[in-house]
Amino acid sequence: MIDFTTADIQTRLAQALKHTPKAPYLEFPALLTRSQEKPKPAAVLIPLLRQDSAWHILLTRRRDDLPEHSGQVAFPGGRADEGDATPEDTALRESREEIGLQPQDVVLLGRLQDYLTITNYLVRPVVGAIPWPYPLKLEAQEVSRAFTIPLNWLMDPTNHEERPRPFMDIQPPVKVIYFKHYDGELLWGASARLTLALIRALIEE
Repeated sequence: MIDFTTADIQTRLAQALKHTPKAPYLEFPALLTRSQEKPKPAAVLIPLLRQDSAWHILLTRRRDDLPEHSGQVAFPGGRADEGDATPEDTALRESREEIGLQPQDVVLLGRLQDYLTITNYLVRPVVGAIPWPYPLKLEAQEVSRAFTIPLNWLMDPTNHEERPRPFMDIQPPVKVIYFKHYDGELLWGASARLTLALIRALIEE
């Protein structure tokens, strides 16, 4: 089992970001030629917590009736507001609104490479440590569940795979990450890709 201190995570994230391309990761490269609109700024919080003497990641499942990304497993986050000065402000505000996580309870540890999604959101991933257990308050109109997955389980390469997924009429299909089901939940897509980016930052020299 691999384990890290909070200081380890902070250091490794900083080192990884320093060697990461400044351009965002493209979930679908054809976006560069297909989309004429400026990407919509957004941010997510990747919350890390200690449970059973090991790191876990906190995730949510979105409601099935939402207009975008319905029913998907996701990190708390969303589109930036005009009053958000930084991606951290966006991630913390959205986390407070979606799951009742108070900004003062989050220890910010760093960022990952920006991520441009198929839906033309430029997502800034922010990593933070939170206390656990925590009295979460889910926004019932948006979030149906919050749950955790052990980081060591996510690090096991046998627990995920890359599959082609058709998108519109463009070839080749998008390469999408799918994890195995955990606790009845399926982590896939952008959230799965961000999870792997975090793992690479932590374990690669």
